[in-house]
This record gives sequence, structure tokens and C-alpha cells, in this order.
Amino acid sequence: MPFRLVKALLRLRPSPLVPEHRPIERIAADLRRVRRSRACFGPGESAIKKIGARQAYDALLVQACAALGVEHRLRELPEGVEREVERFRVESRLRDQGLSV
Repeated sequence: MPFRLVKALLRLRPSPLVPEHRPIERIAADLRRVRRSRACFGPGESAIKKIGARQAYDALLVQACAALGVEHRLRELPEGVEREVERFRVESRLRDQGLSV
């Protein structure tokens, strides 16, 4: 009889919380790594690599914004000057939140 009670109580126990995003430390480390790789591209580097790195960087910025509650327009803006300005703005806001980008 007590065994059934224990089993019933265990079923009522709430599920462990699952974070909505990866740990912010991991996101920050990935941001720094991708940013460094983007800075190392030379003039003869493949356009595909450059585009892929830029898209990866934007995706990481979006993750960091979600984790820290920073608003952004990275998904809305097309490639170009406006999006680059938004990247700078987002990086600045993330730094204001204490994230080392």
C-alpha cells in the first residue's frame, strides 16, 4: 500500500523546467567565435562562406536577444546597410545587458 502512495506522489511531481534557450554563456562564446571568423575573411574568400557566416552570426544574435529580452529587427530587415546598422544596435544593447560580444 505505501508503495502505491509513493508512485502516485511521484506522478504528481512537476516536470523539471526545460530552458527555452541554450545557456547564455554558450551563445556568447559562439557569437565571439563566429564574429572572429567573419573578421578573418579575405577579399578572395568564397561568397558562400561569407553569407553563411553572416547568417550564423545573425541567428546567434537572435538567440542572445531572446535569452536577454532585447528587441531586434534582424529577421525583418533585408541584407544591406539597414541590417548592418541593426546588427551594431543589437550588439550595443547586448553589451549594455552585460554580454561580451
